[in-house]
This record gives sequence, C-alpha cells and structure tokens, in this order.
Amino acid sequence: VQLVESGGGSVQAGGSLRLSCLKSGNTTGLARVGWFRQIPGKEREGVAVIYTNGGTTFVAGSVKGRFTISQDSSEKTVYLQMNGLKPEDTAKYYCVAGRRHYVSAVFAASEFDYWGQGTQVTVS
Repeated sequence: VQLVESGGGSVQAGGSLRLSCLKSGNTTGLARVGWFRQIPGKEREGVAVIYTNGGTTFVAGSVKGRFTISQDSSEKTVYLQMNGLKPEDTAKYYCVAGRRHYVSAVFAASEFDYWGQGTQVTVS
C-alpha cells in the first residue's frame, strides 16, 4: 500500500487548505484511513479518521468544527479539509491507513499499518 499526500503549504491564520491522500497498491481490506500530524520534538497527534466502509468519521477535539475528513466515491482519495487554520496547526501531516476495523483506540498510532511521507502545513 502506498499513500501519497498533497495539498500542504503556507497559509495565513484563518485561512484554509485541503490535503489529499491518494491510496494505491493492495488497498483492498483497508478499514480505516486518517491523518496524523507531528511537530518536531513532539509526539504524533491523531487528527481525523474515516472508516472506509460506511464513512464513519472521528475528529480530534483540537480541530473539531474546523477540520473535516472525507473520501471520494471511488475510495481512492481521502481528503482533510482544514478551515480556520491557527498557527498551532503548523505541523507535518501524514496520511495513515489500517486494516483492522476494531482497534484499542481510534487515534492510536500503533493501530495504523501504513504511513505516507507527509506534507508540511505552515500557518502564520
């Protein structure tokens, strides 16, 4: 499975960005796809997750009401729409995917099997 992120960049506070994650390879059976972010020197933080079958979503409290996760009808691309961006949203954002449907915690990094290379988001 390969995950390729795009859409990062620099934006002023209050602005918006949409990140995309294109899935390829043996994507059959991927139960969950999501986004994590990480600031250098800090732990990875789960941002949003979508269950590919049914579309149930989970969004972290720190971004709730501002970020939305979705997938296209082909289920090949997952999006993270980020509105009302704040400087504290500055981080490298990673697309993640996991095969397990039932997990110990929605935002546990260990529950994801595949990670993309990341895309930088900078809010000033």
